[in-house]
Amino acid sequence: MDLSKIKMVVTDMDGTLLNSDHQVSDQFFDLFKDLKSKGITFVAASGRQYNSIIDKLNTIKDDIIVIAENGGFAMKQQTEILVTPLDQQHVQEVLKTLDDIPNIHPVICTKHKAFLTNKSEEFASKLEEYYTEFEILENLGDFNSEVIKIAIYHFESSEEHIYPFVKHFEEHLKVKVSGENWLDISSMNANKGFALDKLMKTYNLASDEVMVFGDFNNDLEMLALSDFGFAMANAHPNVKELATYSTLSNDENGVEHILKMLIKQKA
Repeated sequence: MDLSKIKMVVTDMDGTLLNSDHQVSDQFFDLFKDLKSKGITFVAASGRQYNSIIDKLNTIKDDIIVIAENGGFAMKQQTEILVTPLDQQHVQEVLKTLDDIPNIHPVICTKHKAFLTNKSEEFASKLEEYYTEFEILENLGDFNSEVIKIAIYHFESSEEHIYPFVKHFEEHLKVKVSGENWLDISSMNANKGFALDKLMKTYNLASDEVMVFGDFNNDLEMLALSDFGFAMANAHPNVKELATYSTLSNDENGVEHILKMLIKQKA
């Protein structure tokens, strides 16, 4: 595996760079210094809110690119690279459908803040891990500002208890099971692959110059853009089938394992 041409590293966060305790390893931050010294651009690409990603990577925030909300929003430092909002009509159609689905917790996601109702205190505490900035509304249907994504949470399984009720939106919208408990609905072009494609064109990068790590279905589009796509050992079967390569699990520092190889070849 010849990694000598790599100029950009892109990694998902939850289930990939983050361990099961939602933490980034000290080892990664040490390796990041080597990536930076070798001129390799680092991109964090997540379904998380921008502020939540920055919170996890605060010490290197000025040296990285962030793709947030599954590709609906991207920034480098204080410069917006990409914003792909949902049409307001689609927002209302989705929210109306969600009203009829039991035991779910919808979240309206904007560039820097999330909005939810106060139906579940248990969910609000869970939300804090993924959205550091959020506000409680009495009725989500009354929200009329720009929406990047609608995220829906189910405590047992998003694939089993949410997806069957919203899959009909796939004709016009991007519907992604983005984690065991999360499903995201966004504009058709609001996905990590669309955002990464824009970055690759901006930086004039070919598929053999980009390394990508992922673990779930919302990573598929960006993994498909790279000759060096790595599925985590804990990845969804769809990711393992698509990715060219595999690595250790997120709890075994699978990203760092490959980054060490990359840095060694760049010496």
